Amino acid sequence: MPPKRAPEFSLQSPLASALAVIRGVLFSPRSFYRDFKAEGPLKEPALFVLLVGVLTGSLGAGVALASNLFFGQLGAGDVRSAVLEGLLFALLSPVFVGIAAGFYLLAIKTFVGKVGSLEEVYRIAAYAFGALVLFWIPIVGAFAVTYAFMVLMGIGIHSVYRTSFITTVVVALAGFVPVATALIFVTTLG
Repeated sequence: MPPKRAPEFSLQSPLASALAVIRGVLFSPRSFYRDFKAEGPLKEPALFVLLVGVLTGSLGAGVALASNLFFGQLGAGDVRSAVLEGLLFALLSPVFVGIAAGFYLLAIKTFVGKVGSLEEVYRIAAYAFGALVLFWIPIVGAFAVTYAFMVLMGIGIHSVYRTSFITTVVVALAGFVPVATALIFVTTLG
């Protein structure tokens, strides 16, 4: 019997495969990353991140516009701002995941050793980014970021690189702090 593999995003069936990845990451992350192969192409994970970014950016723009409309303060500037923010979130999501992967790779190399590559860590982070499908929901979004870039990245690092619990926590924290700081900095600019 061939070994079980974690679901991966596929261009042949983008919606079904994206839903399978999101379901696996959100509801059974341990088995997802246990069966995950870190080696592989970057095209599909990057497109998965872009798809999640488009969905989340669009829904976030919709929530921003709806809340402005609800409070009676919707103007042309609000529409432009919401659409621009949603578009930038979508288009820059693969870049942000790449930067996050770089921070995590630095932490892995520092605390685990000479293992891993940027491509492997990008694949782990790209599928963890699937949790950000909830980012557009007010208040839940903050927890989604922490879940994706602390918990899921920790599970992914532990599963792929077979690190001890304490090493996993240290690496996840060392990667999460600059990622969260950068995200806070970028969101306060707008």
